[in-house]
Amino acid sequence: MTESIAGWIWGRNLRAFLELLSSYAGYAFDEADWETIDAAVQDADDEAPDSWYSYPLVGTNETFEVALAQAVGGQEMSISITGTTTPELRLRADTLLSAFASI
Repeated sequence: MTESIAGWIWGRNLRAFLELLSSYAGYAFDEADWETIDAAVQDADDEAPDSWYSYPLVGTNETFEVALAQAVGGQEMSISITGTTTPELRLRADTLLSAFASI
C-alpha cells in the first residue's frame, strides 16, 4: 500500500495542478477530464469525507488516485493523492501541493 500525500491548493489552480500531476504519471490530461472533474467537485465538501470526488489518473508510468473536495465557504481545494510509489514521486506531489497553495 502506498502512502497518501494530502494538502490543499487554491481552487483556481486545480486544472494546472492536475495537468502537471498527470504528466508525472504519463497521462494525457485533456478537456474531457477537466470537464468531468470540474462538474463533480461542485458538490464535494472537504468536511464530509463521503462527498469527496475521486478520479484516477492512469498513465503509462504510474497510476494516481486523486481525491478532491472544496473547502466550505472558501476558495481552497483539499486534495489527497495515492499511488506515489517512490520517494521522488511523493516529493514531486508534495511540492506541487505547496506550490499551488502559494500562487
